[in-house]
Amino acid sequence: MKDRRRHLILIGCILAALVGVAFLAVPSSPVHKKLTLGLDLQGGLEVVLKAVPPKGHKLTPEDLSRSIDIMRQRIDKLGVSEPEIRKQGNDQIVIQLAGIHDPAAAAKLIGKTAVLEFYDFEADLIGPSVNGLSQIPVATGSLYELLAAPATQTLAAKGTPSQWYLFNSKHVVQAGPAPTKKLLLASQVVQKPTSAGGLGQHIPKDWMILTVPENSVVVSCEAASGNCLTPSSQPLTTKTGFYLLKHSDNPSNPIPEMTGRELKLSGTRADIDPQSGPVVTMQFTGKGKKIFHTITRREAERGALVCQGQRDSTAVQNCAQHFAIVLDRQIQSVPYIDFVRNPDGIPGDTGAQIDMGRGGGLGEAKRLALVLQTGALPVKFETAERTDVSATLGKDSLTQAKKAAIVGLLVVALFLLLLYRFLGLVAVIGLGIYAAFLYAAILLFHVTMTLPGFAGLILTIGVAADANVVVFERIKEEVRAGKSVRAAISAGYSKGFRTILDANVVTAITALVLFAVATAQVKGFALMLLIGTVISLITAVGATRAMLGLLAGFNWFNKPRFMGAQGQQTAKWLQIDFMRKRYLWFAISGAIVLLGVGALGVRGLNLGIDFKGGSQLTFKTPVAHTTGDVRQVLRAQGYGDAVIQGRGAGTNGQYKTFQVRTKALSGAKLTQVTRALEDRLQTHAPGATTVSSSFGRQIAKSAIIAILFSLLLVVLYIAIRFDLKFAGPVIVAMLHDVLICVGIYALLGREVTSSTVAAILTVLGYSIYDTIIIFDRIRENIPIMRRSSFATIANVSLWETIRRSLATSFITLLPVGALFLFGGDTLKDFAFALMVGIAAGAYSSIFIAAPLLTILKEREPEYVRRKGETLSKGVMEAVLEEAEEQAAEEPAPAFVPVAPTDGPAAAAAAAKRERRRQRRRARPHGRAR
Repeated sequence: MKDRRRHLILIGCILAALVGVAFLAVPSSPVHKKLTLGLDLQGGLEVVLKAVPPKGHKLTPEDLSRSIDIMRQRIDKLGVSEPEIRKQGNDQIVIQLAGIHDPAAAAKLIGKTAVLEFYDFEADLIGPSVNGLSQIPVATGSLYELLAAPATQTLAAKGTPSQWYLFNSKHVVQAGPAPTKKLLLASQVVQKPTSAGGLGQHIPKDWMILTVPENSVVVSCEAASGNCLTPSSQPLTTKTGFYLLKHSDNPSNPIPEMTGRELKLSGTRADIDPQSGPVVTMQFTGKGKKIFHTITRREAERGALVCQGQRDSTAVQNCAQHFAIVLDRQIQSVPYIDFVRNPDGIPGDTGAQIDMGRGGGLGEAKRLALVLQTGALPVKFETAERTDVSATLGKDSLTQAKKAAIVGLLVVALFLLLLYRFLGLVAVIGLGIYAAFLYAAILLFHVTMTLPGFAGLILTIGVAADANVVVFERIKEEVRAGKSVRAAISAGYSKGFRTILDANVVTAITALVLFAVATAQVKGFALMLLIGTVISLITAVGATRAMLGLLAGFNWFNKPRFMGAQGQQTAKWLQIDFMRKRYLWFAISGAIVLLGVGALGVRGLNLGIDFKGGSQLTFKTPVAHTTGDVRQVLRAQGYGDAVIQGRGAGTNGQYKTFQVRTKALSGAKLTQVTRALEDRLQTHAPGATTVSSSFGRQIAKSAIIAILFSLLLVVLYIAIRFDLKFAGPVIVAMLHDVLICVGIYALLGREVTSSTVAAILTVLGYSIYDTIIIFDRIRENIPIMRRSSFATIANVSLWETIRRSLATSFITLLPVGALFLFGGDTLKDFAFALMVGIAAGAYSSIFIAAPLLTILKEREPEYVRRKGETLSKGVMEAVLEEAEEQAAEEPAPAFVPVAPTDGPAAAAAAAKRERRRQRRRARPHGRAR
């Protein structure tokens, strides 16, 4: 009665949660959440940034690569939904942001992109920005006032100005800053139509051109941030203040004295100091340590000189000199140097700490730390273009993906019903609850749904179904052993929970590390896998357990045939001596791996545009078309997997401007493709440019680090929960699966894209899960079969779990197969990688991991003594005979398994005796009621 009440409470909680999910999904609900889609599913805003190198600096490919890495780090840390960043041409970077259509919002998300600079503030101030007698900083309330000041004009009259500005009659900037007057006069605000039909320069008489003096720069500050230092007699009355600072490229005396290159990004972070509150800690390079110490020593000496012996805290703050942190010519922080505590400056060896003060909170500290970590761009960038772009998959691909998902789920449900009868119905309901909870988690955690995230979703469907399959197979085993259905359900969940927990923990470890270390393109997969794994554990152990617990109280449910538990546990054709034929399995895998490695060495991988870049075509059509129309033309030319996006504001998924990214097109192929586009879509001379990969070195590096670290944690977990010897075969099986996938791609010459990476990560997660299930049964059988050889234990364990392994693999392959058949060109390669990986994962768990574990364990002295025993049908007979004996001792349904007629071998008899002994020791003295 108590159990029934508990199950009813749990079912009630689940129903209440489902009501909450419904409120989240209904658009009219006050708590409605909108699904966050990635760039490949909903499109967004494209921003083209053009590099503007400083005078005397030649732009290099390394400058652009470094800038891309920094921009990606910054955008990832801001939590933007999986941006795409790539190099275009020789001096441009393209950033595409999903779901963003407001240019101002895009600028805010991309953040400041200039070089990070550190100034010796008071020493570098010039002109009207410093009080000549006291050397106190003076902030000017407007840029016009600063540049129009007599002191600034005197400096500007000497040498060549560094920047040019155009102000209107109200002293508001209309153009600039421009590096030359010619470029200033070429701006759109100056160019006006002439009577001859062309453009000419026109500047109103009351407008004024002002310049920034040579070897100087203008730096701004925000009054609200407390960074606008100015004397109390000259208070700042505006929100923004301006300073004029020296700027020199002289190697012997550079100004600014330091840049972001001298900062160690890994050692810079926001923290809490117990005494002073939020702080930002900084670590410097070897060169940066010396420079920082030199600057702060000078500032300490100047501060002590200004104070003339006064050492109280108020005097120190008034006299202290400042160290200005400037990003994009805007002051981010001006910490002062306490010359009393640090009379010789601050040694750079121990780093530095910026005290945010009473006005700055932890959020402000994190913002400044982010600036310091990601602000050190080697060159400055200007926005060249902003435009809306459509989803990369296109409406046709999305429709195909939805169709594939629906078909796959329906086939999975049908398979569960056929295999497990009424238990299958419970599993289908459980999967429905799982799907609802997963959808709610996606909404609540703002998970970005992309193709890699879709990979994680497919894997979690397999994991969720597998958790039910593990328990159901356990229940059927207990029923075959003669237990009542109620007792079988209780024992099945009790024994299956540990197995499910181990498998889910190992999968969660992999997902957690990938999410923590990898970049955005991999984070989506990792987060989806992690959320799905946790929810599948809850639904399998909670929801389906509660439903079965309630149903077990009805007499009509107490029938083995009702749940497909009649007949033998394992079909005779599956009772193979797996361990005796292990070298055959190794040979098969070795041959496939060698073929793949050979193809990899000879042909290499067919890397797609995501990895090695390619060509980009931009063109317009006189009539609006869908991306599907463009894909039909490209498919006929052999480029059906090209990335196609509509540009600008489309109507009902139709556009007049398109952007196509595909493999590098040579002269002849480019001509062929452009002619086909002109013939079919009436395009006119499509423009072509070279684009870099979007899956850069930084993404690959972070993904590899995450995978290696997760493998280390998996080894530690398995060593603690199982045995260190269990860890080696798990890792070998994973590497085997990856090599099989990569090798088959090399053999078949299929294109490798970022989606392929997501598929391989899926394979890793699936392979671990499947192997742990089998190893858990081996671990369970070791103390029961104390006189059997390890090969016998492994074989029996495989016989007991092979139905589950095959069922789970088939369940997971069903939605993937539907994706392959109905997913269209853009999804076929993705589905193909998943199919290969899942098949390889199922194979390696049975034919590679278990035999390898047997080889390792058979070298232990205990198993060396048992190694002479052979496996025969007698082992299975012993298992079945034990079930028959247990059925005779405990009231059960009329079903009793029939043992084979062959006599047991010596090993089988020993296994049977040991099982009886273990059962008698574990048997309770009374029956629970």
